[in-house]
Amino acid sequence: MSLRLLLDEDSQAKYLVNLLKAAGHDVLTVNNVGLSNRLDQIVLDYARQDRRILVTRNCADFQELHQVNPFHPGILAIYQAADSSKNMSYTAIVKAIAKLETTDYLTEKQFIVLNQWSY
Repeated sequence: MSLRLLLDEDSQAKYLVNLLKAAGHDVLTVNNVGLSNRLDQIVLDYARQDRRILVTRNCADFQELHQVNPFHPGILAIYQAADSSKNMSYTAIVKAIAKLETTDYLTEKQFIVLNQWSY
């Protein structure tokens, strides 16, 4: 199964993009679509219009936008700890997305904490 993903500015590392593409996902970054340094609302609106699940580390801002308007293809939020050794690696992110896919979890209208899928 392949997901249509839009990676926010804080999550668009080339290595992660390559890993996600190698896993079969259709991946765009905010840089690819000319949304660098744009407001979060504009980024989420683009994800809605292009039917892409947003991947972000900007959890608080996008959770707030989700609460205001939950109609979107899904938001995969990656929380970061003060202790960087506890943060998800790029490989762990790809594996967590794969686990999410295997459950046929419906991402639409959901704010999903991806860290909870990295078990």
